[in-house]
Amino acid sequence: MTRTVAGPRAGRARLFVLLGPAFVAAIAYVDPGNVAANLTAGARFGYLLVWVLVAANAMAVLVQYLSAKLGVVTGRSLPEVLGERLPRPARLAYWVQAEIVAAATDLAEVIGGAIALHLLFGVPLVLGGIITGVVSLLVLAVQQRRGQRAFEGVVTAMLAVLTVGFCAGLFFSPPDPAAMLAGLVPRLAGADSVLLAASMLGATVMPHAIYLHSSLARDHLHAPSTSTPRILRATRIDVVLALVLAGSVNIAMLLLAAANLPGREGTDTIEGAHAAIAGTLGPVVGVLFAVGLLASGLASTSVGAYAGAEIMSGLLRVRVSLLARRVVTLLPAIVLLMTGISPTWLLVVSQVVLSFGIPFAMIPLVRLTRDRELLGEHRNALTTQVLAWVVAGVIVALNVTLLYLTFVG
Repeated sequence: MTRTVAGPRAGRARLFVLLGPAFVAAIAYVDPGNVAANLTAGARFGYLLVWVLVAANAMAVLVQYLSAKLGVVTGRSLPEVLGERLPRPARLAYWVQAEIVAAATDLAEVIGGAIALHLLFGVPLVLGGIITGVVSLLVLAVQQRRGQRAFEGVVTAMLAVLTVGFCAGLFFSPPDPAAMLAGLVPRLAGADSVLLAASMLGATVMPHAIYLHSSLARDHLHAPSTSTPRILRATRIDVVLALVLAGSVNIAMLLLAAANLPGREGTDTIEGAHAAIAGTLGPVVGVLFAVGLLASGLASTSVGAYAGAEIMSGLLRVRVSLLARRVVTLLPAIVLLMTGISPTWLLVVSQVVLSFGIPFAMIPLVRLTRDRELLGEHRNALTTQVLAWVVAGVIVALNVTLLYLTFVG
């Protein structure tokens, strides 16, 4: 009797231990770039672009699972596999574009943390950016000294904090159900809405998360007594749970803005949106929102630095200390903060840059996960492969449309 009860419990416990990598990758889906894009979309277009977030999150579940599967089955990250297969000139060119994407990611995350510190304590933006970078160094030190599991625990705790911070306002001002349902119908309203849709997509399906997740799964899932099918099952659960949470937070931000910010002056910036939220829903909600933004910036900048180090290691076969890389990649963000350019505008543009980086991560991932020689029996089934190519095609088509509207009008 005892064995029949303990067996399932032990099995569930082992399954729980296998969870975690997707929750670290999910931080990339709720970073400050998401805040800027989602608040701007809700304030300017109401519920119009809810469907973009729903579609982007569905795409993200498929993409992140494929990335994790590559790491689980091959024991190598996506950058490592590409580094082995690309000739040196192509490998260097690929690394350059990946680093540009990583720089755009870092810009969004440091600026987000700086804005949060300014909202909470009146800290100047440049000093706030430096503080964000220093705290992220401490978070990365946890990974260096205590290992990946401890790092995953810290990042997941921050994910919980930002979830509360960004969703609290909906309890005080629920969205319009009819308008929310109408927002699920795919449609756009001119070039500005296309720009925002691309920004939201870039903020949701993030290239550095695609590169990183394969590395996280590779390093986390050391379980010799556990079969690969069981690990992949745990991976699917991990991805779905993490991205449903992240997607819900993103949608909550847009709904909060759609319900409270249309017609309010100054809501084209995070600071203005925060002031409007606090003025409409009260200072407590305003503080919770700012705390959520701070947790988002601190967690995502640490994860971004981790991803950048893995990209460099896999493609260039050069291992740079996470802490050293953090210091170097912090500098461009601090310089841009010193220029006085609107931080919110920098955040939105950074997400568009990320959107252009998605095909470079996604297309190789789709091709590699169908490779029989590489993944054997765990390669993508035909249906999965078709869906993956459809997702890649939609992303590329949106980027081409964005280019046309931006430069041709």
